[in-house]
Amino acid sequence: MNQKLSLKIGRVAVPLILFIHLALTGVLPLKAAAQSEKVNNRGIISLNFENDIFALIDRYYTNGVRLTWVSADLTASRADSQLPRWLYSLSKMSPFVRPGSRNRISIFLGQNIYTPYDIERNDLIQEDRPYAGLAYVGVGFHSRNIQAMDTLEFELGIVGPHSFAEQTQKFIHDLFNFIHPNGWNNQLHDELALEAIFEHKRKLLYSGAGRGFGYDLLSDLEAGLGNVYIGSSAGIEARCGLNLPDDFGTFHFRTTSREEIASAAQKQDSSLSPQNKFGIHFLLAVKGEAVLRDIFLEGNTFGHSHSVEKRTLIANVAAGITVISGRFRLSYIYVYNTKRFKTQEKEQIFGQINLSFSY
Repeated sequence: MNQKLSLKIGRVAVPLILFIHLALTGVLPLKAAAQSEKVNNRGIISLNFENDIFALIDRYYTNGVRLTWVSADLTASRADSQLPRWLYSLSKMSPFVRPGSRNRISIFLGQNIYTPYDIERNDLIQEDRPYAGLAYVGVGFHSRNIQAMDTLEFELGIVGPHSFAEQTQKFIHDLFNFIHPNGWNNQLHDELALEAIFEHKRKLLYSGAGRGFGYDLLSDLEAGLGNVYIGSSAGIEARCGLNLPDDFGTFHFRTTSREEIASAAQKQDSSLSPQNKFGIHFLLAVKGEAVLRDIFLEGNTFGHSHSVEKRTLIANVAAGITVISGRFRLSYIYVYNTKRFKTQEKEQIFGQINLSFSY
C-alpha cells in the first residue's frame, strides 16, 4: 500500500466509523434481552503476547507482553466475597459505579519494544523510527451492563534504557539465534511515562451468548492523554461463531501507539455456562486513529532525542479466531497497520496471542 492510499484510508476511517457508531447506537436495538442464566462472578488472569515474528519480519513495533489480573464483580455483597478489603476501598475511586452495572478493577504490567527497519546497523538512522522501550504498571476501572462497557485506565512506567527493552531483545535474539540488534545506543532517553486512557464499547447488534451459532457487532471509542500518547480512535468489531461469550470483544486496538494487548476486563464474562463448555468464533475489526502525540516517534518530551515525523491519521485492521473451553480462552489475531510516520518504508504487521483463565 503506497503512502497516498494509506493517508486516504486514515482520513476516511475515523469519521466513517464514528458516524456508524452514532447511527447504529441511536436506531438499532439489541437483538437479545438480558440473559436468563445467572452470570458467574469470577476473576480473570490474562497473558497477552504480540510479536512481528508471526509475520516473519522484525521491525517497528516488534514485541509486546502484558499480564493482567481482573477482580470479580465488586458490586457483589462484601460479606459474600473473598476479595481483600483494599480492593473495595480502591473501587470507590471508580467514576463508573452505578445501579445495575457490574464493576471490576484490573491491575496490569507489561513491556513494549520498538526498533527501526534495519536492526543490523549501529549508526543513527535519521529517516527511521527511534529504538525505544516501555515498561509499565497500571490500574483500570471497568463498568458494564448488558449493552455497554466503560473503562478508565491509569498507567505509570518508564521509557528509555531502564525499561530494559534492549536487554530483553538481545537476550531473546541470542537465545534463538536471530539477527543481533546493534543500534540500541541510539534509543530514547529515560523518561517517566504517565498515561490516562478512556474507552467506551457498545453492542450494536447481538444475537445472544452461548446459544449455538451467533453473531454480534461492537463499537469502540477511545481517547488517551499523557506524555506518551495523545489521541483518539473509533472502531468496529464483527464476530460470528459457535456459542459467543457475553463480553465486549476479543481484540483491543490501543490508542497508545502500542497496538496494545486486549484488556482482560473486556472479557469479564467470557467463560461459557456448563451447558456450553466449548465455543469458537471468528472476528474482523477495523479502526481509525487520530494521533496528536506519540513519544515513540516524536522522541522524548524533555531534552533532545532522535525523532521522525508522525502521520496524524492511521487505519488498523485485524482478523482472528478465538477458542473457549470452560474457563480457558485462547485467541490468535493477525494485525495490519498503515504507516505511522512519513518516512516509514513498510506497513506494520504483527500477530497477537492471548490466553486467559477465569477462576
